[in-house]
Amino acid sequence: MIQTAQDEPLWRWPELCEALDLPVVDGPDVAGVAIDSRQLKQGELFVALAGDPGSRFTVTHRSERDGHDFIEQAFAAGAAGALVSRDKAPIAAGTGRALLKVADTLDGLWQLGAARRRQLEGPVVAVTGSSGKTTAKAFLAAALDAHATAGSLNNHLGVPLSLGLTPRTARPVVIEIGMNHPGEIAPLAQLARPNVAVVVNVGTAHIENFADPDGIRKEKLSIVEGLSPQGILVVHDEVDLTGIAALPERILRFGRSGSADVRLLALDGLTARYRVGAVECAAAVPGGGWHRAQTLGAALAVLQALAMPVDQGLSLPQHLVPAGRGAIRQIGSATLIDDCYNANPASMAAALEQLLTDPPRSGPCYALLGEMKELGDLSADAHRTVCAQAAGLDGYWLVGDAWPEAAPGNLLGRWPRVDERTAQSLLKNTRINLDEPYNLLIKGSNSVFWQSRFVDKLADGLAAAGLSG
Repeated sequence: MIQTAQDEPLWRWPELCEALDLPVVDGPDVAGVAIDSRQLKQGELFVALAGDPGSRFTVTHRSERDGHDFIEQAFAAGAAGALVSRDKAPIAAGTGRALLKVADTLDGLWQLGAARRRQLEGPVVAVTGSSGKTTAKAFLAAALDAHATAGSLNNHLGVPLSLGLTPRTARPVVIEIGMNHPGEIAPLAQLARPNVAVVVNVGTAHIENFADPDGIRKEKLSIVEGLSPQGILVVHDEVDLTGIAALPERILRFGRSGSADVRLLALDGLTARYRVGAVECAAAVPGGGWHRAQTLGAALAVLQALAMPVDQGLSLPQHLVPAGRGAIRQIGSATLIDDCYNANPASMAAALEQLLTDPPRSGPCYALLGEMKELGDLSADAHRTVCAQAAGLDGYWLVGDAWPEAAPGNLLGRWPRVDERTAQSLLKNTRINLDEPYNLLIKGSNSVFWQSRFVDKLADGLAAAGLSG
């Protein structure tokens, strides 16, 4: 399970001082760590970060906003203390305020993560991949009975924050590591220092930021640079390991090939059959689908790597599929497949394949598809391929400018972007054309649906319309 409760403070103030190489003084116990004053809870440490991390990290958005401007809000929300920059400390001055003053607060966040990692005595598992990382983390946390933070905390802020939020007594621990540009995974892996590194898959997500697809493969596999010599790599059997210098001695593969250490033999609805070593077993696949069955295979391989009973991964509950990653929502006659957190060609193909071959409910199958971002020169072909696959559905809608002008099959509508007009138009289409029980997949890049909470709004609209099966 994903652990959140703890019997002792997450951090004691002297521990924080030691982690940051500051003089050790007494101060308040800290119940958590927050980098957003709007989400801070009573008793947490507020880390005041600059909106622009500088040249150290490549980020999709740089801002002139600064966490130091929100210190008043943080303390008003009940912050136990704040991690602040020395040159901005006067901004944070105030009677009775507990402050940790460092040269750079982002460096300080990384120092906290590194300090907590040194305290962890149990195994740490780090997972990466072009798609399915958060789902894999959820499966691994459940199978290993491990600690894992909620959400997709997988970048230069998320990984040190995940470690900083990990109780010192947690064992095992699962960390998610992601990337958008070259050179990002290795430093994060070196911070997490996993005992087991997992590469769920390698696709073309963020190809726009790489010279070629092989650059993505090498970037994903650079997670091994955080492994100790005794560390273990768990990797999909279709991933080529050629030219990776830092490979560990022990490598376990999962997949559908005959040589896989954990081989996916068959899938029937929500049940898959695997061969683990010489033993065959059946397992429940939360959410179903070949792509999630492969992800579960990775979890079984990690159990094998850590010499833990494989049985722990055979009966995972269906609710483990995170919101936006294929979770099923029943709204009257509509069965919504909420897969809108993100999309790339591989994950889009997997979601459509599952809808076409094994829908969650009998009845017509439809899809609302948002464009896929950061594909560079591959974008046109990738979107044409998705349309060709979607043509096998009973109907589909498209959002975005990247889709081809001529779309095959039963195209029901298209819009350049998601806005109130889009939502109302789709709802109107749904009420007119889909008055019987049906399945509707919603999938697209993060900025298309997820950031605007489009599925929540659509669900509310369907519920308000009073549709019933």
